[in-house]
Amino acid sequence: MMWKALRQDRMAMCCMAFLVLVAAAALFAPWLAPYDPTVINVKDKFAHLSFSHPLGTDQLGRDVLSRLMWGGRATLGFSLLAMLLTVFVGTLLGLVAGFFRGKVDEAIMRLCDAMMSFPSEVMILAIVGMLGPGLGNIVIASVIAKWPWYTRMIRSTVMQYSDMNYVRFSRVAGCSTLHIFRKHLLPGAAGEIVVLATLDTGSVILAVSALSFLGLGVQPPTPEWGAMLSDAKDIMSMYPQQMLPPGLLILLIVAAFNFLGDGLRDALDPAHTTAEGVRI
Repeated sequence: MMWKALRQDRMAMCCMAFLVLVAAAALFAPWLAPYDPTVINVKDKFAHLSFSHPLGTDQLGRDVLSRLMWGGRATLGFSLLAMLLTVFVGTLLGLVAGFFRGKVDEAIMRLCDAMMSFPSEVMILAIVGMLGPGLGNIVIASVIAKWPWYTRMIRSTVMQYSDMNYVRFSRVAGCSTLHIFRKHLLPGAAGEIVVLATLDTGSVILAVSALSFLGLGVQPPTPEWGAMLSDAKDIMSMYPQQMLPPGLLILLIVAAFNFLGDGLRDALDPAHTTAEGVRI
């Protein structure tokens, strides 16, 4: 039912196809990329767009298209890893808080309040500054900064479903807590998890790219979209076109995740659309 409704949203389907295409290009970069992204060839620096270099070359003669494809492995890969870990931690704590309530719920919620009192971007920057540069540390910082949002959302959803008759019957029947989580509570919250995670992936990509731009993420010569922007800024006055490929790709990827998230929300919750299919 959800898939049928989503297929009627052309924008969401186009965004999904674009994301799949970019992800496939990054995944199969070792076989699809025309050049090694780290090989320096000063003789070909700032080469114009051509058949051999569809997006030209950078200040060190490295093929821009190849670096974009390889850079997607770092940017998208670690962003999705950070999102999966965040969803796992937030969902687990949200299920525990919403189901058991009492002192457990109180402790988790007070911790969430403390974490949410700081802007997530500032917290990520502070944590990475303490742990040191590297994509692994960015993933850890992103999970620490963002799990409270998922915990609160899942908790509120679980509290709604935990009072349903079928959940009460499962308790009386002696079903294990894990069984109730897996069969009753988690499916009820799955839709909201998917929508929030899709919408939030764009912000994680921006955070990963921004920290790499600042020199706290991927270290040279490993290609990454934010690091490519950082390299291009040094020559922006002479060759501003070097900023366009990574900058536009980040923009399009983030926009695609946002539009796809909107489409998923409308497909899972028809209340967001009118009878004619127009969003309200």
